Amino acid sequence: MSGIAAADFILAHTRTGTAPLVPEIVLRLATEITPIWQASEDWLHAHGLEPPFWAFAWPGGQALARHVLDNSGLISGKRVLDFAAGCGIAAIACARAGAAAVEAAEIDALAHTAIRLNAAANGVEIKVLESDAVGASCRWDIILCGDVCYEAPMTGHIMPWLRAMARDAEVWIADPGRAYLPATGLSPIGRYLVPTSLELEDRIEREVVLYRLAPGSDPAPDLPRDVDAQP
Repeated sequence: MSGIAAADFILAHTRTGTAPLVPEIVLRLATEITPIWQASEDWLHAHGLEPPFWAFAWPGGQALARHVLDNSGLISGKRVLDFAAGCGIAAIACARAGAAAVEAAEIDALAHTAIRLNAAANGVEIKVLESDAVGASCRWDIILCGDVCYEAPMTGHIMPWLRAMARDAEVWIADPGRAYLPATGLSPIGRYLVPTSLELEDRIEREVVLYRLAPGSDPAPDLPRDVDAQP
């Protein structure tokens, strides 16, 4: 799949807009979930890609971006990774806040193009990592994780690496009450009420808690505390 084909798909199925909590950042977003999900079914079949999570500004990413823009001194001059970046909203916020370097990690090929389109629309430079960052050596000062604990396999895959990263970098996790958030090693650093929609969530707003992750070993994921299974 070429970058041009991916860009054409994204431009055809999204509009330029902003997220409710972060109106400063322009994004290519789907206005409704059903049409793009249906369109993506054919794309998925043809190209083996993930569902279009990149087409929405999820609550965790919005909370991270808001926190970054309101506390730019925490980011200025730092090397930042936006892990599982989705549409790239948190990465864009970091670039606007004066980060020395910003990388966005995603395994979805459409997300790679979406992040580049969104970065260009906001006049910022972001390096997109096109493979699984888990297992990489730490070269960052801060790692941002928006809404990553929604499935047991995902949590089990990423948390040991994130805890190892927390020995050398600050690791922030923004969680809106998902099922598999670890019960230990998390210190709250902020709370945000994020407007959402009943198409994406089971309510019209989510309380997102921002945590700093402590280093160390990670136990097996806890049993679900919530019924949610979306990023």
